[in-house]
Amino acid sequence: MGLLQDKFKSYEEPQKLMRQGIYPYFREIDGKQGTEVDMGGHQVLMFGSNAYTGLTGDERVMKAAKDAIDKYGSGCAGSRFLNGTLDLHVQLEKELAEFVGKDEALVFSTGFSVNDGVLSCLCSRNDYIICDDRDHASIVDGSRKSMAKRLKYKHNDMEDLERKLKICEPDAIKLIVVDGVFSMEGDLVNLPEIVRLKKKYNASIMVDEAHGIGVFGKQGCGVCDHFGLSDDVDLIMGTFSKSLASIGGFIATDSATINFLRHNCRTYMFSASNTPAATAAAREALHIIKSEPQRIEKLWTLTRFALARFREEGFEIGETESPIIPLYVRDFLKTFQVTRRALDEGVFINPVVPPACAPDDTLVRFALMATHSEEQVERGVQILKKVFQEFGIIK
Repeated sequence: MGLLQDKFKSYEEPQKLMRQGIYPYFREIDGKQGTEVDMGGHQVLMFGSNAYTGLTGDERVMKAAKDAIDKYGSGCAGSRFLNGTLDLHVQLEKELAEFVGKDEALVFSTGFSVNDGVLSCLCSRNDYIICDDRDHASIVDGSRKSMAKRLKYKHNDMEDLERKLKICEPDAIKLIVVDGVFSMEGDLVNLPEIVRLKKKYNASIMVDEAHGIGVFGKQGCGVCDHFGLSDDVDLIMGTFSKSLASIGGFIATDSATINFLRHNCRTYMFSASNTPAATAAAREALHIIKSEPQRIEKLWTLTRFALARFREEGFEIGETESPIIPLYVRDFLKTFQVTRRALDEGVFINPVVPPACAPDDTLVRFALMATHSEEQVERGVQILKKVFQEFGIIK
């Protein structure tokens, strides 16, 4: 064994949870993602997915992916910069730009690589990137790789954001980067106030719409549209792995910035382009979202129902305003125990522990799809009530 292996021999945290029978990660699913999934021969209610529109198993989306494989093959064998640009990529980029109200868009192979690449190349040494302290890990990593000065403000604390803006050089680029919907707690960005501060301090704004597209705004255009502020947001980022039932991501902005990113963003230029199947699936999902407003209406009917039921049963659910419902446990070990017991009882949920949250804010994350039924939600509530009572978290 070498020095590298010696360094990690003492890393035993996962094994400790495994020995207790409460390790909650890499749980195997035997079939399609849906409101119920097959796991080891049993049907389990799925409340741990980000498929808010419920389109991952939609026959139209799957057919679009299969047709794309028949026409284009299984991959592009190169980057977008060289041989990996299909007419399919270009069509999707045009539709996404129109959808979120921007000049142009670029499609990336993953959502993570959008934030990682865009943030690491947009700002220079004398510029500033200013982030909410609960922004997604991809925003954190991208800002770390940038040469810009990095500032962080307390979650949704606009007074703290203004304090950070005040210490920036007036003539420097100041890019405020923020999640539209915070993925663990389900609350929304205070975009109206951020826009006000942008104008006051001559800043720019980038919003990560990973959990907003397909959920908020007209036709599911996202949180920026929900607030009527898309024109005031300089860059809009989104992913395909949630509501768009695929894998990949995009950035949408003005034509000049897209031109720069197209020729300088390393995660775009030096990554293999998104597969034909993934691109076609995302495009078809986008078409369905735009043509079926009842899908989003159903999601919100279920969301209102679930929020009311969890509150009625005494759960602590914080400030969520979305189909992401945090059920606070506030105990590290109990969070894993609850996750395991819930699965035993037939409910798949996800644990949220540091570094995804503060040490005192551990929770399990309950997320809805438009294809859930009220009966399924009620079953989930009742099972989780039983489990939370078992561990003395609620009365």
